[in-house]
Amino acid sequence: MGIVDLYQDYGIIIASEGHRHYREGWVNVECPFCISDPGHEGYHLGYDLDGNYFVCWRCGWHPVSKTIALVLNISETEAKELARKYKINVPTLSKTPVVKLNKVNFQIPLGITDLMDVHKKYLINRNFDPDKIIQTWNIKGIGPFGKLNYLNKSIDYKYRIFIPIMWNGKTVSFDSRDITNKHKSKYLACPAELEIISHKEIIYCKQEALMDTAIVVEGPTDVWRFGINSVAVSGIKYTPKQVQLLAKMFKRIPVCFDGNELQAKEQANKLVAELKFRGVDAFRVDIVGDPGSMKQEDADYLVKQLLQ
Repeated sequence: MGIVDLYQDYGIIIASEGHRHYREGWVNVECPFCISDPGHEGYHLGYDLDGNYFVCWRCGWHPVSKTIALVLNISETEAKELARKYKINVPTLSKTPVVKLNKVNFQIPLGITDLMDVHKKYLINRNFDPDKIIQTWNIKGIGPFGKLNYLNKSIDYKYRIFIPIMWNGKTVSFDSRDITNKHKSKYLACPAELEIISHKEIIYCKQEALMDTAIVVEGPTDVWRFGINSVAVSGIKYTPKQVQLLAKMFKRIPVCFDGNELQAKEQANKLVAELKFRGVDAFRVDIVGDPGSMKQEDADYLVKQLLQ
């Protein structure tokens, strides 16, 4: 039983393969919310077979019972009964979605140790409390010897903060932050060949602390600034898998990328649009500069406002 069976039983025509409004993974019909508007004729109302929600490509997300009621021209009470009968439900948000594991020999760089004075000084200069960051995010330091050798390759991670990326309680990848501000790559992640889960398929976060609202930022230091109700997508170039993951995990998402970069704002707008398309209450938050460089008291105030 499912949405296709419901539509067939009630004689509702759907966009079949080859139709200009057909989209794999979706079941599309005429949208009762905007079909009367001139120029809006078409099969724009989609039902996501994976996420179990309705969204119109033109007028946005709509609740299940109200949508079924309008499509079938019945009452919402009848629609709710049909939704249960045909197993059509609003998606249950899971804090631990299934993510594919890679069978690899996971490795970390040599020379990893507790934070040294040079690492702590870097954090203090950026208005972070080293002890708090260590306790919350399990970070380590890499000194002058930080080679990672694999497959006849060698990557130098010296003078960086080692940032483990956890998923379901296990370290599956890592990122690192240069503390000298001299390296061309501020962040240097685990090579893809060695990741148990690609860091671009998941999010950097404190999984066990997540709620229905999460502030999406670019990198780990932004998360450190905003705290356990924020998540990072590892740069502004997020991936479709990250969008799908965010849409499954959260109901409400403020997106806060670097406020000084035009490209970051454009990417934030795109991410907001894609999340809204999937039924998430998403919006862009503008700040001056990047979140990681904010004063802690300003960041705390902003987070408090966004979580209300």
